[in-house]
Amino acid sequence: MNEKLKEQLDGLLEKYTELLIGETSPELKEKVEAWVLYSFIAKSMPPLAKHWNDTYPDAKEEMKALVAEIKTMNEEMRSKNRY
Repeated sequence: MNEKLKEQLDGLLEKYTELLIGETSPELKEKVEAWVLYSFIAKSMPPLAKHWNDTYPDAKEEMKALVAEIKTMNEEMRSKNRY
């Protein structure tokens, strides 16, 4: 992958993070990136996600916590924007 595409994808991820949770930082972008990747794999290849969950139960729990954190941040951002 060339450097220009990497930069453009990073910009896309940064904007997605901002729109999703209302703010952005390198740490938040990393969390959103992991969530996006896991969500895509779980939807497009459920058996692979199940195998990963079974193989790495501790990582599965971390991913569940990450998903809950992002969901909470998204709900908070959306509730602030209603008023």
